[in-house]
Amino acid sequence: GSRPGVSPFPKQMQSTFTLDGKKDPELFQNVSEGLKKLYRTKLFPLEDTYRFHDFHSPALEDADFDNKPMVLLVGQYSTGKTTFIRHLMEQDFPGMRIGPEPTTDSFIAVMHGEQEGLIPGNALVVDPKKPFRKLNAFGNAFLNRFVCAQMPNAVLESISIIDTPGILSGEKQRLSRGYDFAAVLEWFAERVDRIILLFDAHKLDISDEFSEVIRALKNHEDKMRVVLNKADQIGTQQLMRVYGALMWSLGKIVGTPEVIRVYIGSFWAQPLLVPDNRKLFEAEEQDLFKDIQGLPRNAALRKLNDLIKRARLAKVHAYIISSLKKEMPNMFGKDNKKKELIANLGEIYTRIEKEHQISPGDFPKLAKMQEILANQDFSKFQVVKPKLLEAVEDMLANDIAKLMTLVRQEEAAMPSQSVQGGAFEGTMNGPFGHGYGEGAGEGIDELEWVVARDKPTYDEIFYTLSPVNGKVSGAMAKKEMVKSKLPNTVLGKIWKLADVDKDGFLDDEEFSLANHLIKVKLEGHELPTDLPEHLIPPSKRGL
Repeated sequence: GSRPGVSPFPKQMQSTFTLDGKKDPELFQNVSEGLKKLYRTKLFPLEDTYRFHDFHSPALEDADFDNKPMVLLVGQYSTGKTTFIRHLMEQDFPGMRIGPEPTTDSFIAVMHGEQEGLIPGNALVVDPKKPFRKLNAFGNAFLNRFVCAQMPNAVLESISIIDTPGILSGEKQRLSRGYDFAAVLEWFAERVDRIILLFDAHKLDISDEFSEVIRALKNHEDKMRVVLNKADQIGTQQLMRVYGALMWSLGKIVGTPEVIRVYIGSFWAQPLLVPDNRKLFEAEEQDLFKDIQGLPRNAALRKLNDLIKRARLAKVHAYIISSLKKEMPNMFGKDNKKKELIANLGEIYTRIEKEHQISPGDFPKLAKMQEILANQDFSKFQVVKPKLLEAVEDMLANDIAKLMTLVRQEEAAMPSQSVQGGAFEGTMNGPFGHGYGEGAGEGIDELEWVVARDKPTYDEIFYTLSPVNGKVSGAMAKKEMVKSKLPNTVLGKIWKLADVDKDGFLDDEEFSLANHLIKVKLEGHELPTDLPEHLIPPSKRGL
């Protein structure tokens, strides 16, 4: 039998965790202040002593911690990077050029500003409020190819977008750039929140330079997403092949165990050439928008993560430099010893690995390290300074955990912080909202109860279940519902939605509703959390 209000599909036991009421003394006002303070007092001294900035990455500035989330777009020329930005913002930006030949040959930081205009690279790198000051290290050839496009735009109030030069196939333009393209990209990758690699489904060839760029971004694959753009220009069968080929190539280049998320679609406001996959593109675009919209909420966590990565590298770096110093002779034969140490750097790595239990993945690339060491004066290196290393250890072991709780609190305090405006508005409401009028939303703007259409079929089954006083019990309904082969968790949810008056029985309308929801689920749609207005049986609308 059935007890009133009890679901015949019992839920698993739910566990709750209680935290003890002890609270750490408040150390930091907020996460970005906390990160700045930790960096300045604990990590920077270690970096500075062992010349971390000459080897790996310039010192961090306040602007790096206060900065809005940034999205970096990377792709071969004509994959639609600039158009993609335009599509997100629904507005042209200053300095934007679009065309089939490589048009964007500059790095353009698209940022929010009250006035529309362009700021040249040389002015950008002296502005303390912008996170770009350290880019002056890449020299004039780069700064002449770097601008900031400022404009008032709702999307830019919560994120900034960085457009990069289109990557060509072939050798020649590698030499003509005049600056280290991959190094600049790596600099950005270290500081942005999301890296979007764009590919053109219409002509998928990954040039050598592009492969090299993707390899340079390897340490940041947690930030990477892939967009397979212009997917409306080919048919479904061709698209499947292109998608397969893309995954195969990426797997060889990136070589990560987890697959990078790929979004397939046509990211501009033009009609689809081949409309077959419209539904797929809509769903993919929604997912990508959700991903980008979540960036402001996760920004603090991203900065925390990047600081941890940096601290681990700085620690290893300190061990390497101090080991080299220890090996250097005081008086004679410095040059020969230096050459020998550089040649044997791999053995030094292995020794440090064993001595300090450090995983090999934390070490800087051997060849790059050897190259930089060749130009360094080893006698100026510092010996090991335990106090500095202890400070960083303490930061990683204790302070980070405290900041982590603060990150969670900050996120909870501002749940609504997501990217608004531009293309992010178009699909929220109205009949063009994603999934409108489909699945559980079917019949939303009809006068008739949509379930009534198939009710005669459901009624036939209903009366074979020998209802008592016009109702079937949970046990009887369950026998019928499990025939759908849906798992109990899903059927339990359907039962909860269908038993509108919560009496533990289903009448003929509720039984039809349960079957309608089973059909919705079997057709691949999601179930609603609460029963929408238009699905409530007419006789129960007053409840």
